[in-house]
Amino acid sequence: MTPNLLVARNLTKHYEVCSGLFGRRRLLVAVDDLSLAVARGETLGLVGESGCGKSTTGRLLLGIETPDSGSVIFENKALPPSNSAAWRQLRARMQLVYQDPLNALDRRLTIAKQVGEPFQIHGIGDPVGRPAWVATLLGLVGLSLDYGDRFPHELSGGQRQRVVLARALATRPDLLVCDEPISALDVSIQAQVTNLFTDIQQQLGLAMVFISHDLRAVRQVSTRVAVMYLGRIVEEGQTAEVLQDPQHPYTQALVSAVPDIRKSSRPRIALAGDPPDPADRPTGCDFHPRCAMAVAACKQVRPVLKAVGDGTKKAACHLVHHDATAAKTAWVP
Repeated sequence: MTPNLLVARNLTKHYEVCSGLFGRRRLLVAVDDLSLAVARGETLGLVGESGCGKSTTGRLLLGIETPDSGSVIFENKALPPSNSAAWRQLRARMQLVYQDPLNALDRRLTIAKQVGEPFQIHGIGDPVGRPAWVATLLGLVGLSLDYGDRFPHELSGGQRQRVVLARALATRPDLLVCDEPISALDVSIQAQVTNLFTDIQQQLGLAMVFISHDLRAVRQVSTRVAVMYLGRIVEEGQTAEVLQDPQHPYTQALVSAVPDIRKSSRPRIALAGDPPDPADRPTGCDFHPRCAMAVAACKQVRPVLKAVGDGTKKAACHLVHHDATAAKTAWVP
């Protein structure tokens, strides 16, 4: 069994929010008691609707934000405090690929200078040899050397995302956290960039957390998948198993909305309403106000994420663990 590179335990992150100029302050729970693990060389897909806490989770895993409770373990050691010297040194091995490549790049600097910047920041290599390393990185992401003389505004969205990826790879990281890396791109080039992430991960043997609301991309890139809803993981397992036979009603609805994942015999499951306000969460299961199968227990007791069947998959749903027949009524396997 491949050892875990990163383990997150019971992560919780709150933000104070205020409604209106004189409104009362409320506590918004962005991430709620979340635990996960990422093994060396695997890709974990983190999927869910916008606002469910995926991006916050990514920042917590890297130590960019500090959890209110819980811990992150990297190579069997607790993540150092944010902005400490030890954390800055470790960050060379844990890199973030941003959602919007244009905003992630400095419009005043050439591509070559930006890709080579991590070498200078982390004191990597001889300055004389760095231009050759930059050329190698550009080639790795499918860009020729002449792109190094260009500026970000002279590149397409897909090319800019390739540059962001090249810069993230400059420090030879063990872990990449990719935060919605294709959502800002044209649909016509999303598949190309998704293929690039898959190729890079396999070629370099990186561990990767791939954050996305696009199940098709997650299916293509990820070894395992964790489905988030309102700051919590509601289902987790091998990607193929979760997408072919989802257990949680929320996962079932997500899969049913993607035509090339669901089978033709499976009906589209429409969810009622919008996700609850994270600052005013419902009692019991967070999903019960939108779940057509909710029973009394769902409204009173919060379900725990635990193993289903042989233990390769986990779900947080009372119906899955206590009444499998009822949980399957809306899903045609």
